[in-house]
Amino acid sequence: MSISLRQLHLFEAIARLGRLTAAANEQAISQSAASQALKELESALGYSLFSRVGRELVITDAGINALANVREISALIEKFKTVNQNEMSGTLRVVASETIASFLLPKLFASFIAIYNEVTLDLKIANTHDVIDMVDKGQIHIGLIEGPVIHSRLTVQPWREDNLEVFCHSQHPLAQQGKLSLKEIQQQQWILREPGSGTRAIFEAAIGRLGAKVTLGLELTRHEAIKQSVKAGLGIGCLSKLVIADDIQAEQLTVLKTPLELSRRFSLVTHAASHLNPPASAFIQYLLRTKV
Repeated sequence: MSISLRQLHLFEAIARLGRLTAAANEQAISQSAASQALKELESALGYSLFSRVGRELVITDAGINALANVREISALIEKFKTVNQNEMSGTLRVVASETIASFLLPKLFASFIAIYNEVTLDLKIANTHDVIDMVDKGQIHIGLIEGPVIHSRLTVQPWREDNLEVFCHSQHPLAQQGKLSLKEIQQQQWILREPGSGTRAIFEAAIGRLGAKVTLGLELTRHEAIKQSVKAGLGIGCLSKLVIADDIQAEQLTVLKTPLELSRRFSLVTHAASHLNPPASAFIQYLLRTKV
């Protein structure tokens, strides 16, 4: 069996980027050379790493297992190359749900890079469902999620606590009242995040525990769209207190007390079978010891 590091790097790039052309460009080789290298690697291994669906390459179960080994090899090589931890270099790939990516990670990244200034950041934003999918497929080093999850192939580590708040426009009739009863909860038009988001999952679980039903006015994928819709009087919303803090201070939105239990825990997600590269390992330790 003859397998080169170049072939392994190409395989990892295809799995991460999802396209042979993109992986070939990243590895600075032609598409035909990349295709040939992939064929030679699969031939040497004796099994397919990807299935061909039209023009798309979809990683196989065997490929997912192999990817964990490839990333372990890459991590060991990076450690071998690193003489001084403060001279650490490489790419840190993180995918985070929107609240975390928008309101927590910028400061954390800035202070982390101040220590390890040779590390390159690659941040993607996705809802909790998609974060789990990307980590499971080995496309990312670290996932940061807002919702609860149980997954046989992933390691989920508690990170920090958060709370959701129910809110309305400051001129809404409910603003002076400052609270919602269970009956009133069921009478409102709600503007919520999309299914698959951690925020939506926590809200639905809280509603379910009370045996209530709500009327969905709008379903939106962005925090700002939800806030602007609430300000326009289209309904009431439910988002992290991190998201609406400035709007509450500016008296544009008003928090409503409810009987809903809306506390939640942010979590770190990694693949149980993957060995993290030095930047990813260092960033996890940094997250766990840093308060934001």
